Amino acid sequence: MDIRNDHFSTEEEAVAEIKAAGYWPVTVEFEPEKNANHWHDFDSMLFVLEGEVSLTEAETGENCICGPGTRVIAKSGVLHREEHRGYKAVVGLSVDPATLTQPINKPPKDA
Repeated sequence: MDIRNDHFSTEEEAVAEIKAAGYWPVTVEFEPEKNANHWHDFDSMLFVLEGEVSLTEAETGENCICGPGTRVIAKSGVLHREEHRGYKAVVGLSVDPATLTQPINKPPKDA
């Protein structure tokens, strides 16, 4: 994962960067969660607007606390986990949100 703190200031900046990358922007308010290692079958860009999320990459054990202004770029298939008390973000998806397969969080055995 490519994580950049203090990368942007406004939601408009985040949306513009997502669109420039050819991704679909979706603003999401995430409920509090502590999940197990999982992966996604799409590339993504995450721009934290409010709150913070702890991201841990399974392969390296590297952990980052991502607060407002942080941008995270993740490739499909990266095994990771998240822990947070709820946060708001603009998520850029490499695929049309209407085509997402469920569940979005794929278990490690399917990686």
